[in-house]
Amino acid sequence: MSKITELQEKRARVWKQAKDFLDEKQKENDVLSAEDNTTYERMEKEVINLGKEIDRLHKQTEIEAELNQPTSHALTNIPNNGKQVTPADNYADNFWQMMRGNGAVNALKEGSDPDGGFLVPDEFENQLVEKLQKANVLRTISHVIQTQNGEHKIPVVASEGTAAWLDEESAYTESNTQFTQVSLAAHKLGTLIKVSEELLSDSAFDLMTYLSNEFGRRLGNAEEKAFLTGTGTNQPTGILTDPNGASAGATATKADTLTFDDLIDLFYSLKSPYRQNAVFLMSDDTVKAIRKMKDKNDQYIWQPSVQAGQPDRILNCPVYTTPYMPTLAAGNKPVLFGDFSYYWIADRQGRTFKRLNELYAVTGQVGFLGSQRVDAKVVLPEAIKTLSMAAK
Repeated sequence: MSKITELQEKRARVWKQAKDFLDEKQKENDVLSAEDNTTYERMEKEVINLGKEIDRLHKQTEIEAELNQPTSHALTNIPNNGKQVTPADNYADNFWQMMRGNGAVNALKEGSDPDGGFLVPDEFENQLVEKLQKANVLRTISHVIQTQNGEHKIPVVASEGTAAWLDEESAYTESNTQFTQVSLAAHKLGTLIKVSEELLSDSAFDLMTYLSNEFGRRLGNAEEKAFLTGTGTNQPTGILTDPNGASAGATATKADTLTFDDLIDLFYSLKSPYRQNAVFLMSDDTVKAIRKMKDKNDQYIWQPSVQAGQPDRILNCPVYTTPYMPTLAAGNKPVLFGDFSYYWIADRQGRTFKRLNELYAVTGQVGFLGSQRVDAKVVLPEAIKTLSMAAK
């Protein structure tokens, strides 16, 4: 049995013990004593800490797998191990030589952009996309496309045609399907990283991994926030702020507390075909509040996952968390529920990088600019629903 599986099973056992303890004490008295409350909170904290340890082990496994990759290849009598050197290989080598300040700029003209940067090589692009997906949960559950121009139009059915019963030899009733379009633009997102000249000259410093991690973290966090609450001015319009974004699903009965009935109302506000692939999206604070909720049969609706790589579930639907979802407060929309394959993220061309040699020369540093063009929108509002808190 792997350590991760062992911890997941232990987390499930501790959580069951906590629930049983709470059930037993609440049968004796509706209000927990100070001592019982301390005992329950200790068990709940252990469940949370076990979850964090499971996440750390997942990350450790990923890092070890990366570090165990061979760093060099033995020389053979066949040049390049029989592999033909491609223009892409030369471009990647020249790109990183240029980023370290070793020239080779002329060889990169094929990948230049109008602003003076250079398109990143495929290998680095794939690494960066992976980091973005880890930093931005919406990229994991949404539909991501690549575009080649500044605006991409998506045809969407606005209203569907219908059939009608007819008398013998009567004329058919015309009923046409109406179409509309959703336009995806290309908003620019960028950041600046400074690296000391000493690190750049050190051959042991893994520049590609460092830049992919740091750019991925920064761009991913900024994307996720904009995808949810963006203003639409020089950035995407967020799912929660776009009038044509997620549609209204249900309204909680209270201003600062959720009930099991509220979640059921939200669940069934979504049409059945969309529920097949639907997920919940909320903040950690909201998940914490739901953990303590019970259904009408006095059973907890939240159960921790015991399978590696599988998210926790509510009402048998996966639950994803993000710090950018609103809290449980009057008028907020703390929960999204729906099929996020109808939320489209459009990446325009590739991501570009630019090296700044002179700007920070007096401090012995080199700047790196990274940028991308992206937009995102809900293409079918009825596929994603919101749960709103009641007004005070």
